[in-house]
Amino acid sequence: MEFEKICEIIADKQDVDVSVIAMETTLESLGIDSLTMVEIVMDIEEAFDITFKNDELKTVGQVVEYVQSLLNA
Repeated sequence: MEFEKICEIIADKQDVDVSVIAMETTLESLGIDSLTMVEIVMDIEEAFDITFKNDELKTVGQVVEYVQSLLNA
């Protein structure tokens, strides 16, 4: 569930097809710059009612695992 929602948010912000996003996909390979990442983080925080404290995430999988860890905390 978290993976699908995060992929939707990324796809919407980057105008890419959700089907090209996998857990091992790097944020850099999707062309996500620092400003776009801030927007994505804000959307993820709103969608899951969480607060990010980690800005060292490099892959979609790392983002998903981080969100899951915050939800399970």
